[in-house]
Amino acid sequence: MLVLGIESSCDETAAAVVSDAKELKSSVVFSQQEHKAFGGVVPEIAARAHLERVDDIVSETLEKAGVGFKDLSAVAASAGPGLIGGVIVGVMTAKAIALVHNLPFIAVNHLEAHALTVRLGADVPFPYLLLLTSGGHCQILAVEGVGKYKKLGATIDDAAGEAFDKTAKMLGLGYPGGPMIEKYALNGDAARFDLPRPMVGKEGCDMSFSGLKTAVRHIVEGFSPDGDIKTAVLTERDKADIAACFQKAVLDSVRSRLKNGVKTFKTLFPEGRHLVVAGGVAANTALRAALKELAEKKHMIFEAPPLNLCTDNGAMVAWAGMERFLTGANDPLDFSPRPRWPLDPSSKR
Repeated sequence: MLVLGIESSCDETAAAVVSDAKELKSSVVFSQQEHKAFGGVVPEIAARAHLERVDDIVSETLEKAGVGFKDLSAVAASAGPGLIGGVIVGVMTAKAIALVHNLPFIAVNHLEAHALTVRLGADVPFPYLLLLTSGGHCQILAVEGVGKYKKLGATIDDAAGEAFDKTAKMLGLGYPGGPMIEKYALNGDAARFDLPRPMVGKEGCDMSFSGLKTAVRHIVEGFSPDGDIKTAVLTERDKADIAACFQKAVLDSVRSRLKNGVKTFKTLFPEGRHLVVAGGVAANTALRAALKELAEKKHMIFEAPPLNLCTDNGAMVAWAGMERFLTGANDPLDFSPRPRWPLDPSSKR
């Protein structure tokens, strides 16, 4: 069986075809460059860019896979959460394909797409413990099965990816900030500046990154003659050291929260063996190394999607669509795109 997946929830216009044999037939991702001038994603610009590109992206994806619409078993789209203008573009495109070619339509939760991606390339049975971390989300979840998630903790303010991006902006490193922070941190002194470790030592699995981001701002302001971040003068060494200190603080905080998460997870699901990280921030190699070390200490198996499948892409949507399709699920063509769509509906956040 083959499923076409379409992703348009933020600033990547993407599509992919996967098979039920876990074979990625093709994947095409177009990353919008229009937002760099603004230091972040502008929703209206993103939606217009999706509309201009999506048909060509789908056509290219099918051509690379060597298949046509008649060969598909279903079509899936990221239907939320996300920037609603972009989400609507992907959903309406998938609905049109489903209607014209008489295919089942599958509305995919964007977060579930990230959560299940690891199962496309690795043997990771349910249940598993998941750190889902990106620019807009940061959660620790027990993944019980397709559509079955229990939130153990989440950020109480900013997501880790947002903190990476905003720190990079303060340092003048450009957008997207996560890869630039990681690059500069490689040559930085992670002990030069004293930064807080949010939530470390507290009970539970909740996280916080707003105060850490503010602490970085105060450091940068210290390089300004008048205390204004706009007039701060930083050398390349300063930037590298701040990046290293910031990244180390994030890793220490996340590792602390996940230690509690492992304890809770093993109590709830003693048969669970895997610790998984997914989402855009999962592409950070320092984070992957830290979590692999934690998993080994806790006698768990660490898994993560390939780097190219951590950031938004069509493959994750196609695979989540396949997972849902294999359970017999599909959605009506009057399904409404959702700007918010929690994985654990019982969660208060």
